[in-house]
Amino acid sequence: MMNKTDLSRADLNLLVLFEILMEERHAGRSAERLNLSPSAVSHGLGRLRKLLDDPLFLRTPKGVVPTARASELAAPVSEILTRIRGVVSSSAPFDPARSTRRFVIGAPDGTSAVFLPPLLEVLRKTAPGIDIGIRQILPTQGQPTPDLAWKEALADLEARDMDIAVIPFDDVPARFHKQTLYQEEFVIAARAGHPFQKAPRLRNYCEMQHLVVSHTGDAYGFVDVELARQGLSRRVALTVPNFTFALGVLAETDLVSALPRRFVEMHGPRFGIVAVKAPIALPHFAINAVLPKVAMMDAGVAWLVAELDQIKTPGTRKPKHSI
Repeated sequence: MMNKTDLSRADLNLLVLFEILMEERHAGRSAERLNLSPSAVSHGLGRLRKLLDDPLFLRTPKGVVPTARASELAAPVSEILTRIRGVVSSSAPFDPARSTRRFVIGAPDGTSAVFLPPLLEVLRKTAPGIDIGIRQILPTQGQPTPDLAWKEALADLEARDMDIAVIPFDDVPARFHKQTLYQEEFVIAARAGHPFQKAPRLRNYCEMQHLVVSHTGDAYGFVDVELARQGLSRRVALTVPNFTFALGVLAETDLVSALPRRFVEMHGPRFGIVAVKAPIALPHFAINAVLPKVAMMDAGVAWLVAELDQIKTPGTRKPKHSI
């Protein structure tokens, strides 16, 4: 990326500036995160452009957008900085009690709503200076395989747009680390006292009006695949973009919905929502923490993965072990 002459006069802080600009896509927010003035960021960007011989970031009314060259450099710059941080952390061990770092975790809201409350309790007791950002990520609908459905999330991890993805994806590429946090399954969620609760039979289920969580509005999902296999169908009367929204709607209607069991157990009672065993076979799957293997060299990120692994979610009993 740099020849020997360039490297001899390069300032490592310029790569940090590049990384933050890639994450924030906004010069002002980048200046705040780096505790620099806007003019210092502008000056640093000018030096970075000269060093890498590319405009790198183009101004727009809403911030900046990376050039094609900047996008190409995102992954190697991230890897360089991660390795350097690993070297530094090996000489100055990461101390969660004193750290003021901010980590970004990507997950569907039905998953983040499960691990976040106990994680915040852990941070309150052992790492009060650490901040967390939750980023909503969902699989790309319509893709034939999980690796294509989660391709965008994996790209965001390698671009350091987030530190960890907590997703239902098993067959990650070899360059990624995977840590199984818990097993999940779907149940049928409905308001307490719903007629289906008293007679949870397949025929009754098909006759109900259904709610599907779909951020694109596509009403066809895994339930329909299983019903079609049995020569059955259902009416999807409503789609909503996230799981939390679904709970509020179910509380006020006669709709039913297939939702993650642990999510319903944790948050359903506040909405008067109950979980009913599904009358058809619904997916069982692992919820995994996924991140580039090189990121595990960062002691802070490795610590966070370990904390996520030890969180007790409803229905989960896990022995302690090290990563």
